[in-house]
Amino acid sequence: MPSLKDLKNRIGSVKSTQKITKAMQMVAAAKLRRAQEAATAARPYAERMGKVLAGLSSVYEGREGAPTLLAGTGKDDVHLLVVATGERGLAGGFNSSIVRLARDHANRLIAEGKTVKILTVGRKGNDVLKRTFGDRIVDYITLREVRQIGFANAHDIAAKILERFEAGEFDVATLFYSKFVSVISQVPTAQQIIPAKFEAEQANAAAGADLDYDYEPSEEAILADLLPRNIAVQVFRALLENNASFYGAQMTAMDNATRNAGELIGKLQLSYNRQRQAQITKELIEIISGAEAL
Repeated sequence: MPSLKDLKNRIGSVKSTQKITKAMQMVAAAKLRRAQEAATAARPYAERMGKVLAGLSSVYEGREGAPTLLAGTGKDDVHLLVVATGERGLAGGFNSSIVRLARDHANRLIAEGKTVKILTVGRKGNDVLKRTFGDRIVDYITLREVRQIGFANAHDIAAKILERFEAGEFDVATLFYSKFVSVISQVPTAQQIIPAKFEAEQANAAAGADLDYDYEPSEEAILADLLPRNIAVQVFRALLENNASFYGAQMTAMDNATRNAGELIGKLQLSYNRQRQAQITKELIEIISGAEAL
């Protein structure tokens, strides 16, 4: 049984930890609002970009000569997994859920006889994946020094992806990130970005459009500019969604930690009071017994 001094030290230690988790919760809550606004603002542009590309891609239906970013290389042998996670932890299952989705996808492809390459964005994902897929990680990008994520960061990541694609290093690229839904809900998401794969709503909107547009310059010239830009846009959206998801998960995790610390303090305080009362009672009995002996 721990002594009164040990219990008192433990209570003090847990209280100090509780102050830290409470402070981290408040910081995460303050940063979450701005991150959520940025993620929400990026969604319409990314979705509209997908609808425009879905419409333009209809030009190549039944025809040859489509851009490789749209039609692919014609093979499905080598897959690049772009896994975007956080740079820090203490955010519950935020990082592990993204890594788990990417790991399951990689294992499924390997079981089918495909070659898997991994590009990690974020220290936490890289640290976990290199334990089992260390020989498959081809690049690691860290945003640890970036205070506020901007389009330039996404553009640099997209440039590295496109450079490897143009060099013929892979056939299909899939982006993994966490989509922000609410403070208590973040959904791990896998999105194929090369060749471009459009959501059902975007494809249906393009197929159901009755308007016949004339493009200036030609559809081919527009696609040549928009397809590479779409990679950067989707990566930027993923980074913003991840940022909001991280702060939402961290806020929830620190709130749980603060409440758990409060419960532990209550239990330790109860044990301390009981042991102290038992010690006082024992001392009183010894005094009374000594007095009666005299």
